[in-house]
Amino acid sequence: MRVLYVEDEPFLSKIVKESLETRGFEVYLVEDGNLAMPAFEHFTPDICVLDIMLPGIDGYSIGKSIRARFAQMPIIFVTAKQQTSDVVQGFESGGNDYLRKPFSIEELIVRMGNLVRMSKGNVIEPIMSTKLTIGRFQYDTVKQVLKIGDKERQLSFREAQLMEFLGTQPNMTIERKAILTEIWGHDSIFNSRNLDVYITHLREYLREDDGVQLITLKGVGYRLLTGK
Repeated sequence: MRVLYVEDEPFLSKIVKESLETRGFEVYLVEDGNLAMPAFEHFTPDICVLDIMLPGIDGYSIGKSIRARFAQMPIIFVTAKQQTSDVVQGFESGGNDYLRKPFSIEELIVRMGNLVRMSKGNVIEPIMSTKLTIGRFQYDTVKQVLKIGDKERQLSFREAQLMEFLGTQPNMTIERKAILTEIWGHDSIFNSRNLDVYITHLREYLREDDGVQLITLKGVGYRLLTGK
């Protein structure tokens, strides 16, 4: 996989570039926003990974330029920005996914792989949809709000990641290891304990709808039953 990586933090860019290259990726690193589009003259990537805060042209502007020239090019924004408005702006600027710093290399690889596989079918959509219907619940994946009737609950970042991962695969068995790898980047004991905590949180929230159940399949994983 050929990756155009635009990042101006020397330490981070060096680690990410070298980590990806040791796993067989071909990485073209650009450290100035002004040089991102010219890079396409001599490097044809399968995917673009863009920081947002850059010298010269910012990542949002680069994303718009890439999308205008290459309609099917997968784009992932990576940034330390945490506000919902930043996430929304990323998608509006042509991004297909949004990864918050700090992130694990494993998580980045999983997300890149998903997007590139989608692009080969010439169908690229944002991983984050706007709304998910889960039984009588409506879950806003951008605002990270779970709503039933007139009740709304703001989810934490990890709760939101888990809710979206399970909610986009209703009534399917999701392996525990797959969840840990997708959300935490590694299935360590520490991360596994964190997962147990967040599963308990979501199960409590979902009790508002008797038709929705988050069940544990011992030794396997979880299944979110929505009645559909």
